[in-house]
Amino acid sequence: MSGKRVSLRESRRQRGSASRAPGILTSISDRRIPTYDLVPEESVELIHENSMQILENQGIEFRDEIALADWRRVGADVKGANVRIDRTLLLDLVSKAPSEYIHHARNPRRSVKIGGRGMAFAPIYGSPYVRDLSGERRYACLEDFRNFVKLAYMVPSLNVSGGTVCEPTDVPVASRHLDMLYAHMTLSDKPFMGGVTSPARAADCVAMCEILFGKEFLEQNTVMTSLTNCNSPLVWDETMLSVIRVYAAANQACLISPFIMQGANTPVTTAGAFAQLNAEALAGIAYAQIIRPGAPVIYGATLSTVSMRTGAPMYGTSETQVLTFLTGQLARKYGVPMRTGGMRNGSKAVDTQAAYESAQTMLPAILAGGNFFLHSAGWLESGLSASYAKFMLDADQLTVLQRLASGVSLTEDDFALDAISEVGAGGHFLGCGHTLAHYETAFYSPQTADLSTYEQWEEEGQRDALQRATDIARNTLNDYSPPPIDEAVDEALQEFIGKRRTEIPDGYE
Repeated sequence: MSGKRVSLRESRRQRGSASRAPGILTSISDRRIPTYDLVPEESVELIHENSMQILENQGIEFRDEIALADWRRVGADVKGANVRIDRTLLLDLVSKAPSEYIHHARNPRRSVKIGGRGMAFAPIYGSPYVRDLSGERRYACLEDFRNFVKLAYMVPSLNVSGGTVCEPTDVPVASRHLDMLYAHMTLSDKPFMGGVTSPARAADCVAMCEILFGKEFLEQNTVMTSLTNCNSPLVWDETMLSVIRVYAAANQACLISPFIMQGANTPVTTAGAFAQLNAEALAGIAYAQIIRPGAPVIYGATLSTVSMRTGAPMYGTSETQVLTFLTGQLARKYGVPMRTGGMRNGSKAVDTQAAYESAQTMLPAILAGGNFFLHSAGWLESGLSASYAKFMLDADQLTVLQRLASGVSLTEDDFALDAISEVGAGGHFLGCGHTLAHYETAFYSPQTADLSTYEQWEEEGQRDALQRATDIARNTLNDYSPPPIDEAVDEALQEFIGKRRTEIPDGYE
């Protein structure tokens, strides 16, 4: 690192001004179009009622002794691992969750509002494989992880750098969370997600954020939004519950997401699947509020249907679209932000299936009123692979959808009556003053699209979208320059990581 060396305390005072240096603009993060309600209010109430029956009559298993004791303390009916929750108790707890919060970035200009009209877009999460720049499918490594963080930083349509963008299988499981979070903190200055594979790793993430942001700042603000999945059907396990405890106690946000594979771990009918999903999500949200009333949470789900012929997950189906719209309506009913979306697909290649299924997943998510969009770029092969090329293709389409979500401007200048008068009947607008003033921003031209003539395309090698996107990914990485970070903070992070490595068993698990 270049620059004047300063103390850790002094570096924190300087961080605000230093991190405001000019950089890459973030995405359009405020929705200005209406949300779409798929069903009328009476149908929302019917879903709610059936979910309450699940919680009150059947209950949900909390496979964690601490969580069971917490539920007994607040008055739930606990028998063994089964917890039955009265609706009055449940809704009182859920009502304590904030309707929106700010996910702070180390660069304050990049902080994102979660909830209301705010929209946060994060890339793919959790892939053990990558489809690399040569097209090879292989296990992901730490260099791939760093590359995807760099791409997320460089791509304007992503305003969150993500979490476990891919699994770096060349470093030990027990300590890789340190490498991943350090990459997010130093290679990008956008908001990021924390680790969730154990409470100790979540605690490490909180400790690293105390170094990056300052302990006092962290006590009052949210700087991580992290993914916790219900083990559907109707089970919250010890790992996820312990992670929720760590993050909620520290005022850090949790995505409360049942992992839905409709027809496999839910009823095959959409109504039954969503009633179960709603019960699972509400139970998780309520538990976070037991730990700390007002802890930020996001109501969400990981959505797919299951092929009744092969058992494979399916994306972009009409049933998953319905589930997405219902997720938005129920999140708004309970007054909490909504997690959704993703360019999700089951294709093994960057092909037409991948494009169609991704579009059929992401467009409904935008229209449904999503606030946090996970898997927004790079998803391939049901999430098993993170693709460099698809990352860039998805980022392009995100920009198109974000421009849709920004609505239409109706100012006097937009109506262009002077230009219409200037051109008159039978003329053209290509050279008039109004066009010259606006042509650079009037339309978005996707980087990955070919807009040339057939002859020019043929002469230039007949390159398809996959080849173009791969080249753009490669060039973007070549152009990458890291955002500045205070040396004292960076040194403190490295010191913490080094200390923790000596304390953590060096195993791959």
